[in-house]
Amino acid sequence: MRAVHVEKHLISRIGWLRAAVLGANDGIISTASLVVGVAAASTSAKDVLVAGVAGLVAGAMSMAAGEYVSVSSQADTEAADLARERLELATQPEAELEELTQIYVGRGVEPALARQVAEQMTAKDAFGTHIRDELGLSDHTTAQPVQAALTSAVTFAAGAALPLVLALVAPKAMTSWVVSGGSLACLAALGAIGAQAGGAGIVRPTLRVTFWGAVAMGASALIGSWVGHAV
Repeated sequence: MRAVHVEKHLISRIGWLRAAVLGANDGIISTASLVVGVAAASTSAKDVLVAGVAGLVAGAMSMAAGEYVSVSSQADTEAADLARERLELATQPEAELEELTQIYVGRGVEPALARQVAEQMTAKDAFGTHIRDELGLSDHTTAQPVQAALTSAVTFAAGAALPLVLALVAPKAMTSWVVSGGSLACLAALGAIGAQAGGAGIVRPTLRVTFWGAVAMGASALIGSWVGHAV
């Protein structure tokens, strides 16, 4: 009895995973940077909390709108290409068949066999074959604006809530340090989780997100301190 070869690919997660990681990262980094910057400029816990909550709400809405507009533009482009391809198949079938043949030849298939494969694939599903092999589109990569917008908004809010909680529980004099340290730990954990969910190694993504988070918070603290002293 032949053994069954089972493969598990994670490419199907790419749409929501990208939006989720981006949203959570932005939520943590932007809100933590905002909290740290305000804390460096003001000794008022109320100012810090108000700024953090405002950043959470504004950021979540901005992420949702930005993702929706961006991914909608991608979806519009895909739809236009699909319509164009459908028209070309209807009006120029021989040219499209030759184009498909050359695609397979370019991938290493001998011309005669490539023509035969192109004819068989066209007979079965001409449109599906062309959008996959010519345009490079698939169910895994098709733009989904609503999914991206909702995922980004929810994960941004979840990420932004972490620095706010840290700011609430931290001693007033230690707010910047507690928020920075805790947020960097959360970023490192998020980088590892995102890499694990995507099936990638965890070291480089973790170091990357932690480094840039530290740069953002450090710059915010420095500017907040300057502004606080100037005002």
